[in-house]
Amino acid sequence: MLLEPLGSYRLTMLVVNGSRMSIPRLKTYLSWMAAVLMLGQVLTAQAEALPDFTSLVEQASPAVVNISTRQKLPDRSVARGQMPDLEGLPPMLREFLERSMPPGSRPPGSGPGKGDRQREAQSLGSGFIISADGFILTNNHVIDGADEILVRLSDRSEMKAKLIGTDPRTDVAVLKIDGKDLPTVKLGNSDKLKVGEWVLAIGSPFGFDHSVTKGIVSAKGRSLPNDTYVPFIQTDVAINPGNSGGPLFNMAGEVVGINSQIFTRSGGFMGLSFAIPIDVAMDVANQLKANGKVNRGWLGVVIQEVNKDLAESFGLDKPAGALVAQVLDDGPAAKAGLQVGDVILSANGTPIIMSADLPHLIGNLKDGSKAELEVIRDGKRQKLTVTVGALPAEGEEMGASDEGVERSSNRMGVSVTDLTAEQMKSMDLKGGVVIKDVQDGPASLIGLQPGDVITHLNNQAITSAKQFTEVAKGLPKNRSVSMRVLRQGRATFITFKLAE
Repeated sequence: MLLEPLGSYRLTMLVVNGSRMSIPRLKTYLSWMAAVLMLGQVLTAQAEALPDFTSLVEQASPAVVNISTRQKLPDRSVARGQMPDLEGLPPMLREFLERSMPPGSRPPGSGPGKGDRQREAQSLGSGFIISADGFILTNNHVIDGADEILVRLSDRSEMKAKLIGTDPRTDVAVLKIDGKDLPTVKLGNSDKLKVGEWVLAIGSPFGFDHSVTKGIVSAKGRSLPNDTYVPFIQTDVAINPGNSGGPLFNMAGEVVGINSQIFTRSGGFMGLSFAIPIDVAMDVANQLKANGKVNRGWLGVVIQEVNKDLAESFGLDKPAGALVAQVLDDGPAAKAGLQVGDVILSANGTPIIMSADLPHLIGNLKDGSKAELEVIRDGKRQKLTVTVGALPAEGEEMGASDEGVERSSNRMGVSVTDLTAEQMKSMDLKGGVVIKDVQDGPASLIGLQPGDVITHLNNQAITSAKQFTEVAKGLPKNRSVSMRVLRQGRATFITFKLAE
């Protein structure tokens, strides 16, 4: 580039790559070059900021295992006397018919699978070694019902595993293989995870061993249907069948969760994956190793979510807490004086934001420990101390029918009658009314049915049909009103508004 000296009244010209260029064009050119250089620096910095998973994978992979199971199924063999006679048929037709038969029904000497055979079901999953002597963590659903469990290590060697214990409530299982000085994972602290943090999964999706996928933490403390005791870690890590039971790592190479479930409408990954926090899993694993079972705290209540309308009807500033819909007889909550209609706002000082937070907190307490509950009752806050009990065996918690409860609402369009003494005794009630008929109107639209029992209306206990009518007449307009309904032994609160 050469600079040509010119007079003050003439444009200074440059020669750039053989072309003459004026000063204004030079400034534009230099600005453009500077922008390109800055963009290059930004891209380089971003590339350097992206995580490098190679070291993590090299260190952690040896402790990740593939788990396969075998389960014997009932024999579908056709009785010998009922097998079709294939003798005398043309060879090609006979071969076709033989191949069309179930494996156990082919006549002796008729090709592959000669004679009767025991059928087997197989499943695939993942797991990881947590101790050098061979203890392994995986999901309960990976090994559920298995007659034989095989573990394949990273060196492709296989060995049979012994089932130490399972906990269906958290979907955790502990296995044991014979070995010493086995590679192990480092365990992290799932409580320290932050939303947006990079995480990585290693597993065997569709049987492809040691596949690595990455993503970020999408949310923490997720509650899923039928999973009351697990505050799941939600991620966008690609998880597919076969990843179940595998580890979820943070960037320090520590296991922070067990990949357990995905939300899908296609059967494959759709961007929503859920992992069991390692703190929860290890507490379960330690109890299984020590006692063969898991002990959890229990209040003896049926709770439900507090939505906007319920919050308004109970005088809360915002939807929060766990609404007590039913108190089980002789349970810890009943003995402590907890009542139907109480909204539990905190337990041992920890706020209850969503109703699912309560089982997580109480479940972590031991039988006999104390739980201080802050509740709101009749618009006033008060504190109750409950001696936590032991959670009964699965299926026995409710002490009532497992039938689902349909939420109902009110006003009115219903005919009610007093409960008989026998009905009150059988349902352990001191009052209430039973719906005998539902006419066209609000009650019909919101799902009330004959046989439903109403025990509370607008935060008042209902003792008779006469009182029910009086309370119903005085219900406010255009404001959320709550009602407690029992159906098939189960209770729930519902809300409704009267627009007239």
